Amino acid sequence: MGRRTKTLTYQLATVLAVSLVAGAASAQCAPDTVTVRGDFGQARFAVDVADDPAERGQGLMHVEQMPTMTGMLFVYESPQTASFWMRNTLIPLDMIFASADGTVQTVHAKAIPLDETPILGGDDIQYVLEINGGLAARLGIAPGAVLQHPSIGPNAALPCGS
Repeated sequence: MGRRTKTLTYQLATVLAVSLVAGAASAQCAPDTVTVRGDFGQARFAVDVADDPAERGQGLMHVEQMPTMTGMLFVYESPQTASFWMRNTLIPLDMIFASADGTVQTVHAKAIPLDETPILGGDDIQYVLEINGGLAARLGIAPGAVLQHPSIGPNAALPCGS
């Protein structure tokens, strides 16, 4: 192999490596993925996003099963008092309530299917991540952890690309 071929091969390998790293970085922050980072480490969830009143009203109602490491991210236009219930929800859920910068404020574990008792997430909540019941405890997700998602925006505690 000549010197020019080696140089081109090296340049191509470098471009490919940089592309893979850039792709991995952008994969960390995709509309269908929420990353949660905390003292436990990091967890990534494939999510559906509920960001309008109709989608938030439907939530995970009538869902009979949900694969591990998947969930739903509820996005509100601004911080507010958050309260959920389990009407027509058939599977136990963990609800992870986060502030405007994506910092987890409250984790409600194992919400009971079909229960209509209000589940209070707190004040100044803008994001709620619902995952399978018991998973937050198994992973170690607790208040102080942070969510990463494009919806959280430029003032995120864990901005996209970090």
